[in-house]
Amino acid sequence: MADYRILVLDLDGTLTNSKKEISPRNLSTLLRLQSSGVKLVLASGRPTYGIAPLADALQLNQFGGFVLSYNGGEIIDWGSKELLYKNLLPNEVLPILYEASKSFGHPILSYDGPYILTEEPLNEYVRHEAFLNKMKVRRVVNFLDETPRPLPKCLIVGPPDELITTEVKLSLQLQGAISIYRSEPFFLELVPLGIDKAQSLKALLEHLGLSREQMVCMGDGYNDLSMIELAGMGVAMANAQEPVRKAADYVTLSNDEDGVAAAVEQLFFA
Repeated sequence: MADYRILVLDLDGTLTNSKKEISPRNLSTLLRLQSSGVKLVLASGRPTYGIAPLADALQLNQFGGFVLSYNGGEIIDWGSKELLYKNLLPNEVLPILYEASKSFGHPILSYDGPYILTEEPLNEYVRHEAFLNKMKVRRVVNFLDETPRPLPKCLIVGPPDELITTEVKLSLQLQGAISIYRSEPFFLELVPLGIDKAQSLKALLEHLGLSREQMVCMGDGYNDLSMIELAGMGVAMANAQEPVRKAADYVTLSNDEDGVAAAVEQLFFA
């Protein structure tokens, strides 16, 4: 049987159910897994603050787990709180991102501790990001003037079909400067160049002295594709996007059917 030593989990659509909660079965299974010596990594596009409650519920501090936030922009050892890796947006791209959000009428947001900063706090997609991360929204009069620099990432939000124009324009304008992709149809992620979960996980594996063959990665979205392809065992949720399911070595149950627990029981405890 394969010697899997590390489990990497996406959060929304994977670890958490439709209510954005960790089910009792997933929780007990993951606590048991960590007790057996397997390291747990929570890997998400969420800011660190938005991952913290789940990391604490899973006792990552006690077991020496890791939080990979901003889609790989930061890696934190949750036991020691040591920042192992950090990558930030170049300041000179922020006016371009801001201008695009204003010209296309799609709000831009970023983060400052427990707050989401935006000029449009009542926007439905801004509110959804706040709900996902259990964060408060703070209105700023001018995003450029009032947002602390440098930033780990920005998010431009809007109706999926309308975001296409913004995405195409920025991808052409900022090619080679930053990475741009959708984490959800209504979320356009704007992150440092080359940042994705797989690149950051390579750095973490090197830090831990583990190989990719010893790693299991589970996810459902397009931003999970690279880590699922990197892993020795890539697992897609039944609710995953079709390309993610096709790339995976194994497809488990959905996030509303305790798919994480089912896969862990099969891969680690069978």
